[in-house]
Amino acid sequence: MKRAVFLKTALSALALSATLPVLAQEAYPSKPIRFVVPYPPGGPTDLMARLLQPELQTRLGVTVVVDNKSGAGGNLGSAEVAKQLPADGYALLLAASGPMAVNPSLYKSMAFDPLKDLAPVIQISSFPLVLEVSTKLGVKTPQELAALAKRPDSKLTFASAGNGTPQHLAGEIFNTQMGISLSHIPYRGAGPALNDMIGGQVSVMFDVLGSSLPHIQGGRLVPLAVTSAQRHPSLPNVPTMMEAGIAGYEFTAWHGIAVRAGTPAPIVAKLNSTLNAIFSDAEFKKKWEAIGTPVVGGTPQQFGDLIRKDSVRLGEVVKRAGVTVD
Repeated sequence: MKRAVFLKTALSALALSATLPVLAQEAYPSKPIRFVVPYPPGGPTDLMARLLQPELQTRLGVTVVVDNKSGAGGNLGSAEVAKQLPADGYALLLAASGPMAVNPSLYKSMAFDPLKDLAPVIQISSFPLVLEVSTKLGVKTPQELAALAKRPDSKLTFASAGNGTPQHLAGEIFNTQMGISLSHIPYRGAGPALNDMIGGQVSVMFDVLGSSLPHIQGGRLVPLAVTSAQRHPSLPNVPTMMEAGIAGYEFTAWHGIAVRAGTPAPIVAKLNSTLNAIFSDAEFKKKWEAIGTPVVGGTPQQFGDLIRKDSVRLGEVVKRAGVTVD
């Protein structure tokens, strides 16, 4: 009898211990969540986190704290989530295309491997860029710009927000596809680059549409084409690069949410469903599209596929351009 009671008790304890991890996951979240943004406050990446933060708080029922941890082109904050914080879903990374797909080829060494150390949750943005020129240049199409760049006396330059940024890579892809060599001038951010564009010190720039739109609408910059697959509703009369005759040219700057690799699958699934629900809200969708990106959403698998694809594609662009950062 005693042996039977002992055996029953032992089996009950074993069954309870087996369910504890599941119960812990079902209770997620039960404490505040850190939302790590690997860039300074005030930029587009930070703005996305600030828009999502109150929505996540409401739907998850816990405090969500935005934590800006900038440095090394987004690597510093990304590495903290990937390597230093627990894989328990209480640290979310606003994952940008730079540290996730470009920096492994751009930097000589990195403290983390985006493909191995981070788990994708969802893609949240796809920002088109716009090819724009100074009003002093006098060109109206990408082909006219390329023809001008091919002249023996050409000294055309293109500005970017820095080495390896989407603005830089878009220009290098344009150089390759058009068979030209616009000289790259990296700036410390898009703001200073745009100031010199407007002042005429530099003639060409690919920029995230949201940053340049006020200057285009104000007649200070001339848009030639957008880099997305479809025209942008804010610039309905501006063709895509493909419509302008540049076959296969499609390029966007993207962002997503990631967590540390090893985070339990039920937690990743809950975060994914929560964020998809946020993006399906009509009022939130309007706010999101107002910053220059369509609502994306989707599955962790889809976001992971994008990271892997662009790690190869954009890595090749970086290597062709011969750009490295110590």
